[in-house]
Amino acid sequence: MSQTTVNSDSPPARGDNALEQSLYAKRERIYPREVHGLFARLRLTGVAALMGIFYFTPWITWDARQAILFDLPARKFYIFGITFWPQDFIYLALLLIVAALSLFFFTALAGRLWCGYACPQTVWTEVFLWIERKLEGDRSQQMKLDKAPWSGRKLAVKGGKHAIWIVLAAWTGYTFVGYFTPIRELGQSVLSLATGPWETFWIIFYGFATYGNAGWLREQVCIYMCPYARFQSAMFDKNTLIISYDAARGDPRGARKRSTDYKSKGLGDCVDCKICVQVCPTGIDIRNGLQYECIGCAACVDACDDVMEKMGYPKGLVRYTTENAIEGRPARVLRPRVLVYACMLLAVIGTVVGSIVTRIPVGLDVIRDRNSLYRETQDGLVENVYLLKLINMDDVDHVYRLTASGIPGLQLKLDRREVLAPAGAVVEFSARLQADPYDLGSQSTEVRFTLAAVADEAITTTEQARFIGPGSGR
Repeated sequence: MSQTTVNSDSPPARGDNALEQSLYAKRERIYPREVHGLFARLRLTGVAALMGIFYFTPWITWDARQAILFDLPARKFYIFGITFWPQDFIYLALLLIVAALSLFFFTALAGRLWCGYACPQTVWTEVFLWIERKLEGDRSQQMKLDKAPWSGRKLAVKGGKHAIWIVLAAWTGYTFVGYFTPIRELGQSVLSLATGPWETFWIIFYGFATYGNAGWLREQVCIYMCPYARFQSAMFDKNTLIISYDAARGDPRGARKRSTDYKSKGLGDCVDCKICVQVCPTGIDIRNGLQYECIGCAACVDACDDVMEKMGYPKGLVRYTTENAIEGRPARVLRPRVLVYACMLLAVIGTVVGSIVTRIPVGLDVIRDRNSLYRETQDGLVENVYLLKLINMDDVDHVYRLTASGIPGLQLKLDRREVLAPAGAVVEFSARLQADPYDLGSQSTEVRFTLAAVADEAITTTEQARFIGPGSGR
């Protein structure tokens, strides 16, 4: 590899730092301007709903316990009236599939809806910005305050803002841990300074992450840290709904009065007010085209529509549209790709819901003893030995009864006819099946073990196994 020697005595040329500048740029703080409109109301409604769900759900009581609690030490996961166990891991896998398909579906349909309306980074940043505006004022007042020298008032305003941020972030960390430790017990532990090491760590860590990401990093998380901004283009096509500026209508841009006949001067509808840039939380100019920094919050749509209304122009200079529509070609929002995602998503959701509704809180694993194929008893019967694992996934103890079928005259031999299994326990026991060799249809015959709760016959499960013998008539 060749090397280039630079003479340190000579001043650098204008382009010498181009590579360095392209790889790193010092952050310039963004002061998003407050915006009102349809999409702003939708976004704030989503923020309120999601924050309400997060903060208040742990306080809901269900059957004398916390409604949603992931009790890791006890390996129990309570979701309202259903208790899941580690054996139900398949549901977590299905939920991850649902999340992935949802991302594919909504991104292909309307771009970064998740980022603009439901992402935790967006939600908490909106709340932190609201606090900032209440204490420091609007965009121009914030910029003026930051440029002003330090004074008692500035110190009080800044200190008050960060104090509220820290309290909210700490409460967020406490609420997060409250999903894993009963939140009322956790509150008593916090007040008495008796929290465990892991509880203390996660309260501090999650609170610090909230404070840092929503208060300080903000758009840096979306632009540099979030991988979704990088691979979103792989799920876009020319029929994906995106926020776009109509250059054919808006250009050439130029300032003017409302009464000006701008068309006679060769101007487009864009008055070049740059309000669309001022309201953008990532600081981009949507008029430069689709950019990966755009989180799809539609703040620029509300801002531009407000300006268009004041100027007496038609709304929609910046709007949700598709690349095909902007270029004058037919747009197909509901296209095969989106419909396939929708069908797959509905199928998986239906599978999850149906599986949970029909879920039976007992499991049975049957393992045939492979040390010997079979053995003959003194009575001339063929015997197979099995190891059975009973999993009681209910909240209460159960007594279970085991039966076997599949071969005429099949005999089940157990040390005990009924098995007691505490809630959430795994009980292992052995079972022997004996059959007359003349009743066997082949060397390998299917048999069925049926396990049923004595007190509740609806809790029943059946597991298949193989019975090995010498074959029909030997």
